[in-house]
Amino acid sequence: MSLKELNKSDIIMPVEEEIDYEALPSNAPLSHQLLAGAFAGIMEHSVLYPIDAIKTRIQSATMKNGSDNILKQISKISTAEGSLALWKGVQSVILGAGPAHAVYFATYEYSKSYLIDAKDINTHQPLKTAASGALATIAADALMNPFDTIKQRIQLNTSSSVWSLTKNIYASEGISAFYISYPTTLAMNVPFAAFNFMIYESATKFFNPRNDYNPLIHCLCGGISGAACAAITTPLDCIKTVLQVKGSNSVQLNVMKHADTFGKASAALYSTYGWNGFWRGLKPRVIANMPATAISWTAYECAKHFLIN
Repeated sequence: MSLKELNKSDIIMPVEEEIDYEALPSNAPLSHQLLAGAFAGIMEHSVLYPIDAIKTRIQSATMKNGSDNILKQISKISTAEGSLALWKGVQSVILGAGPAHAVYFATYEYSKSYLIDAKDINTHQPLKTAASGALATIAADALMNPFDTIKQRIQLNTSSSVWSLTKNIYASEGISAFYISYPTTLAMNVPFAAFNFMIYESATKFFNPRNDYNPLIHCLCGGISGAACAAITTPLDCIKTVLQVKGSNSVQLNVMKHADTFGKASAALYSTYGWNGFWRGLKPRVIANMPATAISWTAYECAKHFLIN
């Protein structure tokens, strides 16, 4: 048979596989998911660490929540305590954020692939995406919570090192001190993660329906998600901070020092500041989380892009 006698239907053209950048390929090794997640976590928590330190001081009542803007507060602390004061404790975040976010994104990818059928992976599935995010944060926070407690203590007492403070907490308060805020952390981070993945993926479907790799779109959608989730969960973050720093020498109010349960921490905030106490640190929290979440998603998508290729 000559080529002229062949029908077009008889010619099989190679089909180029379309890569979905909303999820790693099903055959992607676990190491790729862990590397992408670890890279995203370290970038997210380290870049805007000084603003997080400001938020911790405001929520723990060691700084008056006055009219000064954040740049002025950073300048005051740097002048009084040294230029590196607001970077103290960043080592704890880097040590914890890498493994925790590796588990976070790997659990998310696995849960998403389990809950959503392969044929529906490119469709909008907000509830299943939210459920995957919730499962991811439960696993990740079990690793991250002790490091977060150490970080916040050092943010109040910058003269301590990570290792010496860890030993002091264990000696004086026991292992439970590292997990006293874990239930509150889950109460905050489960909805945060659920909304984070849901808002991010919904925004991505809207701005990037073809699922192309586009750093600007990933950054925009991550920023939208981070700002919204940070604002929604600020009251729980205030309670978490009170629980995590209650044993610090920098905390002077007795009602704060004895707040060792969710109820006592809530009551301490309300008795000291009224309902406004649950919104202390809202501005730096949103300012920190908006770019941090944008950086996290952009870094994660970037890592996926290069690992896939």
